[in-house]
Amino acid sequence: MDAELSSVETLMGPVAVTALGRTLMHEHLFNVGEEFQRNYVPEWDEDAAIQEVVDQLTELKALGIDTIVDPTVLGLGRNIERARQVGARVDVNVIVATGVYSYDSVPQQFYFRGPGMAFDEPEPLTALFVKDISEGIGETGVKAGLLKCAIDKPGLTAGVERIMRAAGQAHVQTGTPITVHTDAETKTGLIVQRVLAEEGVDLSKVVIGHSGDSTDLDYLCALAEAGSLLGMDRFGLDLFCSFEDRVATVIELVRRGFAEKIVISHDYACCNDLFPTEGRGNVLPDFHIAHISRDVIPELLRRGVTEGQLDEILIHNPARYFSRG
Repeated sequence: MDAELSSVETLMGPVAVTALGRTLMHEHLFNVGEEFQRNYVPEWDEDAAIQEVVDQLTELKALGIDTIVDPTVLGLGRNIERARQVGARVDVNVIVATGVYSYDSVPQQFYFRGPGMAFDEPEPLTALFVKDISEGIGETGVKAGLLKCAIDKPGLTAGVERIMRAAGQAHVQTGTPITVHTDAETKTGLIVQRVLAEEGVDLSKVVIGHSGDSTDLDYLCALAEAGSLLGMDRFGLDLFCSFEDRVATVIELVRRGFAEKIVISHDYACCNDLFPTEGRGNVLPDFHIAHISRDVIPELLRRGVTEGQLDEILIHNPARYFSRG
């Protein structure tokens, strides 16, 4: 299917991929531990939390960003009804995901279910992902536009492999693209490509998330040459890699001809309970939703990346990633 005829699901329904505009490929509206919040945060104000996110996305739109991809799935406190309330109040497309975020095991609800398990049945994770994509998440009617899984320093544990293969199987059944949290230091992106290829996944529909935490050009070029998109998606998270190193790595990848294999983002959560509110700005002063628009894009342009190359990264690569056929 041509990109012009293809659409992707968002919080507010399908949008033509050619209408996505400038897209940040890895952000979170909320990253809130639902069970923790309900039991241990009596001061939680739902309306204020929603308004906090609406305000930030409104600012983002004014800065020229049209779409964000939100890979908040099981394990990250996904609450689609809350997210939909944000989507209804902003002029930013929000593409949401299905999948599981785990560095180790499957969710407890799947311990005893699955092929060869006590309750022997076809992989229920695959069925869950396909349902979220084809029918909608819960009773919200919101359909997932991408799949999400993770692998980190513990490597390819049995649970991580099961989730990853289920995501691959759901991709093969539906054509839905995949984004994967990876650990750049241990080069787990290479494991991702091997496992997903074994499941028949089109690697051009895979974002190797957090590739921007690495300055290892051999590693990054190998991932891109195998077909995947490089998620240079933690701008502002200087705990993992400095601003200078992140910018310089993108510039060098572009110089080597990989502009068509780069997507950018922050991995920022507009509302989260991961970091304390007090002192957050002192530890991570550039970690905010406007950092790419205000700081990263001007620096890339100043150092020789062209407007056309930026359009490739921000507009055309996301459109190709989400197009079907």
